[in-house]
Amino acid sequence: MASKKRNDLSIPWPFAPAQVDMNRDTGLLKLLALVAMICDHAGKVFFPQYGVMRIIGRLAMPIYMYCMAAGCVYTRDKLRYFRRVVLLALISQPIYAVAMQHEVNAMYAVPFAEHPLQAALNFYVYSWDGHPSILVTLAFGMLLIFCLRERQLIIGAGLFLLAWLMQGKLDYGIRGIFLMLLFYALCMKWWVSLPVVFAYMVWWGLQGSGYSCFGVYFGIQMFAVPALLPIYLHTKTNIRLPKWLSYGFYPAHLLVILLLSKLVLH
Repeated sequence: MASKKRNDLSIPWPFAPAQVDMNRDTGLLKLLALVAMICDHAGKVFFPQYGVMRIIGRLAMPIYMYCMAAGCVYTRDKLRYFRRVVLLALISQPIYAVAMQHEVNAMYAVPFAEHPLQAALNFYVYSWDGHPSILVTLAFGMLLIFCLRERQLIIGAGLFLLAWLMQGKLDYGIRGIFLMLLFYALCMKWWVSLPVVFAYMVWWGLQGSGYSCFGVYFGIQMFAVPALLPIYLHTKTNIRLPKWLSYGFYPAHLLVILLLSKLVLH
């Protein structure tokens, strides 16, 4: 066996990392992301006058992207991991569309009183037409990571092109997917990952113009950069979130926001 290894001149594939050299305290990271996400969604629906809530919400996306990328490194069952995200997206989408005010008129084109089954199907199908949730972006990122890992480059290129064409419909678009790919591809060396990801996120933030500091204009996405601190800082809180909470919280909190909005805003 040793002789065989010495004669093996094959080049190791760089996109199949065996470990993550960044913060593996994902329980803490997911908890931070949950809090930031609640601030973001509650701020949009109930407190639009308090922009700071949307600013805090920018921290959620990079943390979720990192946790998913790290999960792709350690998962033992890629298909099962992907199925969970897809199933969650399928369940959450109609709730997300209504709760986050991404409804389109076509959702209500069929009267529920006259054709309840057809109306329900129509409502569900067209709930995807306005603005799919971030779970669709995460699913695209996962597929691209698995294509990289398994050297399925042609399929990966096709998926990337599809994501590029659909980016107007995807939450955070192709930039969010690329961030997830960066977290994955560079995860074995934090000292390489940190400056690259930091530069990329600053560049992303500079694409907007809603804010300014010392004459430099930037968009709200710049406020996502501080999320890199807990991502790269090695903590050891030993927080463990049950899977039902990690996955079930997303549709559950949207449902609570939806019900409260019907009670408070109407």
